[in-house]
Amino acid sequence: MTRLLVVKISGNIIDDEVKLFSFLKEFAGIDAPKILVHGGGKLATKLAETMGVKQQLVDGRRITDAETLKIVTMVYAGYINKNIVARLQSHHCNALGLCGADGDSILAHKRKHPVVDYGYVGDVDAINTTLLKSLLDQNITIVFAPITHDQQGQLLNTNADTIAQEVAKGLSHQFDVSLVYSFEKSGVLLDAEDDSTVIAELTPSYYKQLKEKEKIFAGMIPKLDNAFTALNNGVKKVIIGKAENLRQLIDGSSGTTIINE
Repeated sequence: MTRLLVVKISGNIIDDEVKLFSFLKEFAGIDAPKILVHGGGKLATKLAETMGVKQQLVDGRRITDAETLKIVTMVYAGYINKNIVARLQSHHCNALGLCGADGDSILAHKRKHPVVDYGYVGDVDAINTTLLKSLLDQNITIVFAPITHDQQGQLLNTNADTIAQEVAKGLSHQFDVSLVYSFEKSGVLLDAEDDSTVIAELTPSYYKQLKEKEKIFAGMIPKLDNAFTALNNGVKKVIIGKAENLRQLIDGSSGTTIINE
């Protein structure tokens, strides 16, 4: 099967012009079918503050009311997405920016939670793999913003890590998929403050052991849960590490490689 690279880039890199420019140049030069999923960065929060729209976070996740949904759609699916696409085009990488509503590419439903009302936050139901494969077969690089829809006219703010995992899973029947979570740290760390404590390889049993001993930074747990879900659903390899080391992450010489036993 043809190899496919699904890369998620975090908001912290998007907020740094120099790091983003360097990353996109590196990403554009990868000669393989590829999909980039991006987070939101701090621009939406800054814009909300300027507009007087109060922002609420629960366990690091944004509560998305109607006004916040307008802002994140404008910022994520508008400015950030198109800025990334334009940068990739400047490096001769033919890219197409999408949100989940475009081409019915990502279908989701409004999150139901017994305690917290997350507002217009979506959980993914289906990926339009036929559309995505068609674009990839035309040598088009897909750039996903973290906005989905419910096929009833409602846009939904959706976690970018989860979108990357769902897209990787969905396409694993047609491609040999590697999923890369790239962010500002060097990988999964034993000490969140020490970049030299990278765990080179992480198995389910070792992950469970580290979680029980509370050795894993809480903010990393959803990313790792997504990684193991992807592996259990057909994705060949998941790598987590520093965005500046993209090539080394792909060849396994940097970051943390998540594997099943």
